[in-house]
Amino acid sequence: MEQSPFVTIRRDLHQIPEIGFQEFKTQQYLLTYIMNLASERMEVETWKTGIFVKIKGNNPNKVIGYRADIDGLPIIEETGLPFASTHDDYMHACGHDFHMSIGLGLLTHFVEYPIDDDLVFIFQPAEEGPGGAEPMLKSETMKKWKPDMILALHVAPEYPVGTIAVKEGLLFANTSELFIDLEGKGGHAAYPHNTNDMVITACSLVGQLQTIVSRNVNPLDSAVITIGKITGGTVQNIIAEKARLEGTIRTLDPETMVKVKSRIEALVEGIKVGYECKTTIDYGCMYHQVYNDEKLTSEFMDFTEQSSEVQLHRCTEAMTGEDFGYMLKEIPGFMFWLGVASDYGLHHAKLMPDEKAIQLAIDHLAKYITYKGKRA
Repeated sequence: MEQSPFVTIRRDLHQIPEIGFQEFKTQQYLLTYIMNLASERMEVETWKTGIFVKIKGNNPNKVIGYRADIDGLPIIEETGLPFASTHDDYMHACGHDFHMSIGLGLLTHFVEYPIDDDLVFIFQPAEEGPGGAEPMLKSETMKKWKPDMILALHVAPEYPVGTIAVKEGLLFANTSELFIDLEGKGGHAAYPHNTNDMVITACSLVGQLQTIVSRNVNPLDSAVITIGKITGGTVQNIIAEKARLEGTIRTLDPETMVKVKSRIEALVEGIKVGYECKTTIDYGCMYHQVYNDEKLTSEFMDFTEQSSEVQLHRCTEAMTGEDFGYMLKEIPGFMFWLGVASDYGLHHAKLMPDEKAIQLAIDHLAKYITYKGKRA
């Protein structure tokens, strides 16, 4: 069986991962491909390292949007693939190379087979951080070409190829980064009484932070506070003057996020007094929940159930974060999981999605978008 050209494109893109708002090679690769399609129906505009592409319909009544994110992650690849990343310390470990390839496949199809409605393809930078969706929404091009409905997908290593997993309503959580800096008085390890040890302070705070979910959040609600990184000190016989906690907060309810942050601030204030140190909190990048439009999602699920090429799975919500939530906050639409059957999960250095999912997704979405873009 002949390999899909979009698998080749995926492999090209997999070799050049770039982090948020630094996707210069990626943007150029995408633009080169798009410009070679050369259609009078097509208009192209750039925004920072992102791209908008509009395809004019035969008899437009609305605009259908499709979004693909384009950035990689600061992860050293360990797949051993012949097309592994050529950029040291970076990898497409979240499947955005798949997302782009599928987006280009759909774009190619609709340049050749336009529908009644206008289409806008959005190749969005910086999904992994600091967040490209929210500022892209405010761009002049988005205001000019704003879709009436929008859709996107995300690869899912845990589902087999041929599976589309989705649900109406809440799909992904509200998320926020968390950075806490502690500063006290360091000194010689032999004279602890003359210091304020920030390693001990940090350890105490980590334990206290875990009580927020267990004691301040309703057990019938859901929240996560994870501290993924702690740094502090310089050498084994010097008491640390500074320490830093880096983590993430995830909640299924926006109000719970407010409550969790309020409790974090109260605990940090207590640490400041109890351990006689300076403290600062930075919430970094925050993402709005992904909330799928009930009617459009239900319609997509009904359409998918009629397909013999893919199988529909009604999933539950996840604590995953995705800045596509900002687009869904402004534009009716939905996101779904695309099964890619990898033994290793998202953000893992050995993630190896099954490339057969690429053409399956292109074919299914081309049929769905054609169905949505026809006059009744």
